[in-house]
Amino acid sequence: MKDDQECPVILKGRRVVKGRASGEALVSCQPISFLGGVDPKTGEIIEKNHNLFGERITGRILVFPGGKGSTVGSYVIYALKKYGTNPAAMVNVLTEPIIATGCVIAGIPLIDRLDKDPTSVIETGDYVRVNADEGRVEIRKILRNHRS
Repeated sequence: MKDDQECPVILKGRRVVKGRASGEALVSCQPISFLGGVDPKTGEIIEKNHNLFGERITGRILVFPGGKGSTVGSYVIYALKKYGTNPAAMVNVLTEPIIATGCVIAGIPLIDRLDKDPTSVIETGDYVRVNADEGRVEIRKILRNHRS
């Protein structure tokens, strides 16, 4: 079967913030602190020991377990939107109030409580469509060369 004919993986979950978005996934198994961990002017992860250090979240589907840190992180998410450096959507294992509030005020689609752990199913580079209105995430896996 050809790459483009593969059936997408579909995950169902809970809408936290309505909306639809699609794009390339950026996945972390670590929580993200938006205050001090993400530069709102560039959209770059700046937390030194984070596995996404140096990556830009701009326009991507950001997949991570949930948030951590200060409630001011909500305003950093809003600032990302104002600077145009925000992710297209966020997908969490379990959303906490900081991320939920930030996505609400910024209008960023957000979904969580999927039927499978999205940080295990989705890989960085996969093409992902988020339909938070319907609580649905569609993943098109990319072929990777795994060398033995």
